Amino acid sequence: MPAITERPRLTWTEICARRLERHGLSASLEGIPFAQVASTLCGIHAQVMSAAELSIGLRTAAAKREHIHDALWSERSLVKAFGPRGTVHLLASEDLPMWTGALTAIPLSSGSTPRDPTSLPEGVRLTPEQIEEVIEVLSAVRTEMTVDELDEAVIGATGSWAADPVMPAFGGMWPRWRLALAIAGIRGALCYGPNRGRKVTYISPKRHLPGFRTMDGHTALIQVVKHYLYAYGPATSQQFAKWLNAPPRWAAELFSAMADELQEVDVDGDTAWVLSGDTLFPSTEPRGVRLLPYFDAYTVGCHPRDRLFPGVAAKRALSGGQAGNFPVMLLDGVVAGVWNLRKSSRNLLITVEPFGNLTAMQRRELNDQAERIGYFLGGQPQLTFGRVGTGAHA
Repeated sequence: MPAITERPRLTWTEICARRLERHGLSASLEGIPFAQVASTLCGIHAQVMSAAELSIGLRTAAAKREHIHDALWSERSLVKAFGPRGTVHLLASEDLPMWTGALTAIPLSSGSTPRDPTSLPEGVRLTPEQIEEVIEVLSAVRTEMTVDELDEAVIGATGSWAADPVMPAFGGMWPRWRLALAIAGIRGALCYGPNRGRKVTYISPKRHLPGFRTMDGHTALIQVVKHYLYAYGPATSQQFAKWLNAPPRWAAELFSAMADELQEVDVDGDTAWVLSGDTLFPSTEPRGVRLLPYFDAYTVGCHPRDRLFPGVAAKRALSGGQAGNFPVMLLDGVVAGVWNLRKSSRNLLITVEPFGNLTAMQRRELNDQAERIGYFLGGQPQLTFGRVGTGAHA
């Protein structure tokens, strides 16, 4: 009779310490390429581009903002594209085939992100055939084009239906074809090019990253689960589904199919998963104060929420249960304050609102964080403590 192997027992403290280490938050990722940082974190949320840049900068001791721009637009080791949840991310260019393959393989629904354009009300929706027409046009984009230029190209190539103003946005109505924009992104038909002034541009990944080819969906999904569990594990399939905005039952079936590559662990009495054999955890407790910007990967991806956002943090640093909408202060791996940044000429006015008392050493650490932000952004930081009244980012 085979011996019964007892599953490893882990504490929340051990999990915090490992996540901080792997996220480059207990010590900076000195000498690690930006693309590797983005890959390890499963992408850097870039809905607020300045926050995405700072997420990388706070993890890499010598980086400045212009170095991130070089990696994006000169070296192209990073790519701005549609990543987890179908939202804009900075991804390692080498990982883009994985992401397009995995995201294409996730079932779409009316509640998913991006939303399934075929599930919208009649008169608004796109048919599957119309989506394919749009994607075919976008796949052929060989130079950077603004969305207005894409309007002309798509409508001219597909027909008047693409121009129907059915999509409410910024006080106006966008043409029907734009409902397929995010779908085209997750299917690898288009990514972002450098801004033209204040206007965003798009281009086909095949033109932007020579040799790009979408990975097989099954293979890609397995790789995404492995990336996720390395950075955010131990985790459950439900937590993975929430992070990816995918159907929970589908995610549970995916974890089940990977059972031979995963390992059960006990987390304070609950069951979660890590990669098989990945059971080494730091012996030291999580320590330190860190300032994280909007939509930082650590706050968005780590679960359970009630442990990461304890007490008043759940009320002040979450928005309807959603993480990332506020810049947060981490204290020993958990959210213990909020902060904001305001620019005045070359001065960077940083206001921190801790949810409790800080020691003199913790205040010195916050001052170091402010200095790091100043160095990265090329400004003069001025740190103050007080009430942060800035609302949640939509």
